[in-house]
Amino acid sequence: MAQQRSLKQLSKLISYVLGRNPAEFGLVPDPDGFVKLKEFLKAVSEEDGLRYVRRSNINEILTTLPDPPIEIKDNYIRAKHRDKLSGLSPAQSLPKLLYTCVRRKAYPTVLEKGIFPMGFSHIILSSEPEMAKRMGKRKDPEPVLLSVQTRISMDRGIVFYEAGDPLFLTESIYPGCFTGPPPPKQKEAPVKRETPEKETLIKIPGSFLMGFMDKKAVHKPSKHSAQSSQTVVDKDHKKTNQRKRKRERPPWRR
Repeated sequence: MAQQRSLKQLSKLISYVLGRNPAEFGLVPDPDGFVKLKEFLKAVSEEDGLRYVRRSNINEILTTLPDPPIEIKDNYIRAKHRDKLSGLSPAQSLPKLLYTCVRRKAYPTVLEKGIFPMGFSHIILSSEPEMAKRMGKRKDPEPVLLSVQTRISMDRGIVFYEAGDPLFLTESIYPGCFTGPPPPKQKEAPVKRETPEKETLIKIPGSFLMGFMDKKAVHKPSKHSAQSSQTVVDKDHKKTNQRKRKRERPPWRR
């Protein structure tokens, strides 16, 4: 019985979130009252005491309770009783600023081209920056918070719709209608240093290159090597004289 009571309490809470005030949890149902099940689980897990809720708990409600107040279709969930839901209507009074978040990687493109819906038919904005951050973290752990100037936006033809306090919807927001932090600095591409080409020598048979001779220092013989060469020459001259003497006939044989 305790398990039945806990399932009933959880089913009532889910029915309240989806059928009465989804905007309180940062959720916007489609015209048929459906919300993405993945988005719903993220929103519920942000509440204290409901972090344990998983798809298995919802399946248990559907299979265990005789008349569950919720239903699932193609990974979408909705409340069966939605008479308390307020439809979309053009906003009558707007705060000066509305807030929304974008993915950090998409921020440079957003600055250039504007804000467009991502995974939803409209852009979801909040009058409370904390709620905008809460919704932004469902898509990016470190989203970029943007401030939208409603007066400038309306002057440029942008229409806002009320989606339940504190949420608003619009189709697109042009550049110049919002502000944000400075864009991240782009890393400069490393400059490749050109390595000097090695000088190649062309070998020509039987000759020397003039450039090669200019770069190479001419080797001058040292004093010691010069003396050694002179000594060799003297020895050769002496041997030659000795041979000549041997060839000459002695005087007594003349």
